[in-house]
Amino acid sequence: MQFQKAVIYPINVHVIMMNLALSEAASAFNEEEVPIGAVLISESGAVLASAHNQTISLSDPTAHAEILALRHAAKQIQNYRLLNTTLYVTVEPCMMCMGAIIHARVSRLVYGAVDSKWGAAGSLYDLSADNRLNHVLDVIHGVCETECREILQRFFRDRRYHPIG
Repeated sequence: MQFQKAVIYPINVHVIMMNLALSEAASAFNEEEVPIGAVLISESGAVLASAHNQTISLSDPTAHAEILALRHAAKQIQNYRLLNTTLYVTVEPCMMCMGAIIHARVSRLVYGAVDSKWGAAGSLYDLSADNRLNHVLDVIHGVCETECREILQRFFRDRRYHPIG
């Protein structure tokens, strides 16, 4: 019997990449967008794309961080299939984003905070493990969870006490 080498990512790689996603979330926060950030990396660890929510500034309900990162990466590599990639997102993706992630054939999703109202990667729904779909991906959650949750909480707390327009 032979053993194959497994690819093991040390937790600090996840933390480093999630910190890049948190930086994107901070950009969204400063632009008065819901502070969610995403970073897509290749199998070798190269950053293919990073993005943050821009639904308000682009007047586009699909301009979630995940969708924008997938679009940028697909354009960059000239292929809609983003095989052997890992997507880091500060908050659990919604159904729309999970659909796009699955269609793009992303291999792994790593997210920070759970989204009990919209989440589709384990909390409200779990599209990542639905065997009826033709692609199943690995999901890791809870990376930098506190920081990811805190930026969202601060954003919505600020909006409650200082509403825009």
